[in-house]
Amino acid sequence: MLGTQIRPARADDEERITRFLRGLSLHTQTLRFFTGVATPATVLVRTLLALDERRDALVATMNGEIVGHAMSYRGDGADVEIAVVVTDEWQGFGLGPKLVDALLLRAAVRGATTVGMDVLGENRRVLKLIRRLWPDAKMKVTSGSVEVTAMIDQAAVFAEQGSGGTPLTA
Repeated sequence: MLGTQIRPARADDEERITRFLRGLSLHTQTLRFFTGVATPATVLVRTLLALDERRDALVATMNGEIVGHAMSYRGDGADVEIAVVVTDEWQGFGLGPKLVDALLLRAAVRGATTVGMDVLGENRRVLKLIRRLWPDAKMKVTSGSVEVTAMIDQAAVFAEQGSGGTPLTA
């Protein structure tokens, strides 16, 4: 992880996030977006960078280029939905859990108590990690995806254990 920086997304990240999305393999695009995004639409790019009272977005950068992205959306309750994607080259090195950790810390500060995510059923790597580190998470299979819900404190344990115990703030 040496040399990576996690920070809030910015409007001037539009070109970088577009390059990031185009650089993802079709498999990784499908695991994150449930479809390919070879030519990302402007509305998708702007949605990934949006920050407001309900939405948060973080990017992981290396040498000025985006290598990871995490976002959350806060509903009317105390729940926050999250989604994360890391470039193929950086997968398996703990960057995803670090992004989750930073995102959940920010969500908890704003009062979120539970975290949810939709995971494509074929994303065995993430589902195995969730089962191991969020043993009390609720999982519901719906139309090929798995809806996961966990308490934020459980999610923080997941991120801390998955990232080697190095908490990040952004």
